[in-house]
Amino acid sequence: MMINEQIRDKEVRLIGPDGEQLGIMSAREAYQKAQDEDLDLVKISPNANPPVCKIIDYGKYRYELARKEKEAKKKQKIVEIKEIRLSPNIEANDLNTKMNAAKKFLEKGNKVKITLRFRGREMAHMATSKHILDDFAESLSDVCVVEKPAKQEGRSISMILAEKK
Repeated sequence: MMINEQIRDKEVRLIGPDGEQLGIMSAREAYQKAQDEDLDLVKISPNANPPVCKIIDYGKYRYELARKEKEAKKKQKIVEIKEIRLSPNIEANDLNTKMNAAKKFLEKGNKVKITLRFRGREMAHMATSKHILDDFAESLSDVCVVEKPAKQEGRSISMILAEKK
């Protein structure tokens, strides 16, 4: 952000410290008015024609911007992706345990990546094992939606589930 002497434009649209329009004038004239009021001349909108400058206390302005940014950061929610790994020859009880873990993650607002990993000879039956992921998603359909459908990635097939809105 440009302030005071850094502003090299011939003409600027000036806004006073109280927010009133002071009109279009030279940058030197605007800077002189800012000095008369013991404040800074700050270029607010450099892309406008002519650029818009405002007479304000620059330190206070930067502080307000930082505070607004910090407030916005507090309000945003970071969504984590939790991963659950399965194997093609998983038993029913183990699958139920993994489903309960996925349900807990989803209820907390996280996304869940279900990965079906293949090793050695299991690679020959990749296509027939896809139904495990489909059954997993189907059994959790009351609390989640499939955000990214099952897709083969090297030695594994994975899909992403998200909480139902």
